[in-house]
Amino acid sequence: MLILFNKPYGVLCQFTDAEGRPTLADYIMQKDVYAAGRLDRDSEGLLLLTDDGALAHRITDPRHRQPKTYLVQVEGQPQAAALDALRKGVILNDGLTLPATVTVLAGAPEWLWPRDPPVRFRKSVPDSWLELGIHEGRNRQVRRMTAAVGLPTLRLVRSRVGTHALGTLQPGEHRLIAEPR
Repeated sequence: MLILFNKPYGVLCQFTDAEGRPTLADYIMQKDVYAAGRLDRDSEGLLLLTDDGALAHRITDPRHRQPKTYLVQVEGQPQAAALDALRKGVILNDGLTLPATVTVLAGAPEWLWPRDPPVRFRKSVPDSWLELGIHEGRNRQVRRMTAAVGLPTLRLVRSRVGTHALGTLQPGEHRLIAEPR
């Protein structure tokens, strides 16, 4: 079984939390499923959950190079050098990243919901939207990559993992799909 879940901002990618913060258990009632990959608490969007260990491995193991696509609101206006660096690979403290695909967007996509709470707004500092595709899944990788090229991430929404897309799922909604074994 595979569950596509639109993880809201502020929700932990686990089913329990000793501090009482929102978790997957607040949204997913299905038993014996586990997150195949993670999104940090400050990130939103597509999270896959499954009861199939082999499928989870195919989704998360870096050797399978599952493509992941993110919408990234960054602080500042991306310059050619920053975009080129993302496309070639960025040196992080844990090594060089694989090259990313990067597209500068004209703004937030129409289908994107407002974040609650809203992203901070500063008149004196412009922001931009990027669509960024990676084939790795290092801890906070997209945030670290954009920061390394001088474009700190303000908002991060995963829209696709492999062939699975967020589609019309709204924050907190999920959809069960059959997955061939």
